[in-house]
Amino acid sequence: MGNNNLFATYSFILKSFEGILFIWSIVGAIALVLPSLNLPSPLSILIQKIVIVIALFMATILASRLAVNAIYLYSQRHNTTVSLTSLFEYLTKVIIFSIGFLIIIQSIGIQITALITAFGVGSLSIGLAFQNTLSNLISGVNIIVSGKIRPRDYIKFKNGEEGYVIDVELKYTLIKDIYNNVIVIPNRQIIDASFRNYTLEDSWMLLPIKIGISYDSDLEKVEQITLKIARKILTTVKGGFQEYEPFLRYDNFDYYSINFTVYLKINEYFDRLLITHEFIKEIHRIYKQENINFAFPLVNPYMGINEV
Repeated sequence: MGNNNLFATYSFILKSFEGILFIWSIVGAIALVLPSLNLPSPLSILIQKIVIVIALFMATILASRLAVNAIYLYSQRHNTTVSLTSLFEYLTKVIIFSIGFLIIIQSIGIQITALITAFGVGSLSIGLAFQNTLSNLISGVNIIVSGKIRPRDYIKFKNGEEGYVIDVELKYTLIKDIYNNVIVIPNRQIIDASFRNYTLEDSWMLLPIKIGISYDSDLEKVEQITLKIARKILTTVKGGFQEYEPFLRYDNFDYYSINFTVYLKINEYFDRLLITHEFIKEIHRIYKQENINFAFPLVNPYMGINEV
């Protein structure tokens, strides 16, 4: 069983070679038979360079596949803050292909010093032309490296937008809300925004539910019954933290009620919907059986036409 798990874990190494071994075989065969063909020297040199370019290009593709899959495996097994987002995958491939490109042109006799100098001079004008794109790109890198936002995190911004982080791309961060809509936010705005991450350290959270009861209620009885209901909900409803002991705290004397808050523990932020739903139904049913009255304002919300 252990060997099977090990093979499944590192199977990406074999998958990374898909298509590459076949091309290498063809290139190797051409390299072997080329000396025996007695081709003109310029043509033979040209074919040799083409063979070298193809072989090194396929090696670059292999290196990029191995690097991306290895980083993904490492982040999954060690739960690192640097997650394999689209942006991180793209940057990894860009670095490897850039190194591969320099090795290829060097191997066929082209001097890379002048090319690097030209690129350094041209990078300034490129940076000015794509200033907004580069700003979002750098912001995306900051998001990934900081580890404050990761795929599958549930975040809520100060302006009210909230949802699960899907991915961090070159310019945008994608967030899916509970209505299955995708919110597209520029990376630069996220860096400058205030937000709350509900799953940064741990996915569980306390769920406070406020209730108001009438002044003639027996507070000890209310506390016992409410906590009993809370324990039942946590153990029977999906999303509740079964080992947690819920607690209740009376808050204040209001105009029409004595207010208190019940604290329940849920596995993740989204579970609050179902837990709250079932808790309110059960509270309403049991309170009616036990003659515990909810408070409500003693005012007439409708003004009659003939009323003075």
